[in-house]
Amino acid sequence: MTKTLSHPIGQITMSHTDRRHFLTAAAGGLAAAPLATAVSMAKDKAPASGAKMRLGLCTYLWGRDWDLPTLVTNCKKAGVLAVETRTTHKHGVERSLTKAQRKDVVKRFADAGVTHLGPGSNERFDSPNPAKLKKSIEATKQFIMLSHDTGGTGVKVKPDSFHKGVPHEKTIEQIGKTLNLLGEYGAGYGQQIRLEVHGGCSHLPDIKAIMDVADHKNVAVCWNCNGQDLAGKGLEHNFNLVKDRFGATCHVRELDGKNYPYPELVKLLVKMDYAGWVLLECRGNPKDRVAAMIAQRELFAKYIAQAKA
Repeated sequence: MTKTLSHPIGQITMSHTDRRHFLTAAAGGLAAAPLATAVSMAKDKAPASGAKMRLGLCTYLWGRDWDLPTLVTNCKKAGVLAVETRTTHKHGVERSLTKAQRKDVVKRFADAGVTHLGPGSNERFDSPNPAKLKKSIEATKQFIMLSHDTGGTGVKVKPDSFHKGVPHEKTIEQIGKTLNLLGEYGAGYGQQIRLEVHGGCSHLPDIKAIMDVADHKNVAVCWNCNGQDLAGKGLEHNFNLVKDRFGATCHVRELDGKNYPYPELVKLLVKMDYAGWVLLECRGNPKDRVAAMIAQRELFAKYIAQAKA
């Protein structure tokens, strides 16, 4: 038995098994909902503090050439205890892994006391080519299964860009409907769909418009610290456009960087009592990356303390 869903590339069907997984997850309540939903329900129970917010690592770029044992060992040494495993990197957490290899990934993270947050895919949903869009959808479903099998909780995806001759509104609708489709699919496996603020769609009014279409509770925003965040009415205004849809992850560059107001961002995260993982997606090339992660963790704690003062 199948269920038919409306989508820009045509009619999409979900198998009985997919629907059963989805309904099982839905019965579990908030398990697959965007993190901001759970946070908003707890607002009256405690003052905003940022106490649950923690620092993790996206393997782009500091962890790109670490194999999995090195990756988890270095994160443990640095006290940076969660990882988003960006696809194509040396850690090898890829869709091609066998069942036994996927179990080994779970064990390695567990033994190190490091949380696997899930894959950072490079899938995007803006293409006006139906075949290309369908290929990205199917690849994302495979990443969802990979995340499920390796102990992750979600998959990072991208919007990504507007195309010449295609109205922006049409692209926004296509991306949003695709996210809804994948949000429903991912919910069946306890996997959040995390839309990275990225590419030609990275102006926050565009991201908000996409999320207005992508209203499935299992679709969330992954803040990405782009220059566009400061455009228009500024950081706080743009942050507030999408903060209610934040998921379990957001990305930052080096927190001592001069091109982005990280103390102000951390203050906004503390104010909303964000309870997710802030992931280092650093661009520099320090000689000792473990020492650099420790320094970033200490600076992160300093910014939180300043925000609470």
